[in-house]
Amino acid sequence: MSISFTRASLFALAIVVTAPLCQAQSAEQPLPDAPQPSQRKILLGMPMEILKDQAGIWTSPARIRSKDLLWLTPLAAATGVAIATDHHTMSSVVSHDTNFNQSSVDASNALTGTLVAIPAVLYSGGLLRNNPHQRETGILTGEALVDGYVVQEGMKLIFWRERPAMDNSRGLFFQRSAGVDSSFPSNHSVLAWSSAAVIASEYKSPWVQAGVYTMATGVSLTRVMGQQHFPTDVLIGSATGWLIGRYVVHRHHGRAY
Repeated sequence: MSISFTRASLFALAIVVTAPLCQAQSAEQPLPDAPQPSQRKILLGMPMEILKDQAGIWTSPARIRSKDLLWLTPLAAATGVAIATDHHTMSSVVSHDTNFNQSSVDASNALTGTLVAIPAVLYSGGLLRNNPHQRETGILTGEALVDGYVVQEGMKLIFWRERPAMDNSRGLFFQRSAGVDSSFPSNHSVLAWSSAAVIASEYKSPWVQAGVYTMATGVSLTRVMGQQHFPTDVLIGSATGWLIGRYVVHRHHGRAY
């Protein structure tokens, strides 16, 4: 199973990296006389930008508007259903076969590793090809990954949820025994969806979007099948990662051009 997932992830990575070649050069190349921002200045400024991102992300609940209820309400309902059924799902539905679980974990690691590696590949390729759009995608994806990692670590320390392997898969929250590596939310899901959201926003090709979102979905599913996380963990992790990726693109798109 892990081998097939790895091949699929490498194929999707190839699609993402070669996608710029299929797009119109006029849409991606700067004007001959257009001033280009210093890449060194952009990279050195990233820590401050990430701090600003964190301020915006953690204070975002204060800026919720009525139109946001169109997606918040279904998400809240799905979360409630997931929490109510987490124990049954992990104890009676998901396989406890150790070989199957390990194959799922290997697959999730391979897919996540690919999505985490994509920004470095894109940025390096953008430098070699003098492609500002590709460079920007690499920078913004990397920034979203850092933002996602910080946010999920903060959430883990807040919610302290037990892993499925603990306490007969009861999945209790606010348990000190869960430690810093608690179950909620899924780190893999946050990182995978953060990366996928930026790439899909920067490249509108249906093939690219289908590729990265399929990989991110695979990460979320295999975390559950590997008995590493409850469905609620990957649901909120996926939503959090996607929102962070979209936020970074909305706030910074065009900065690296």
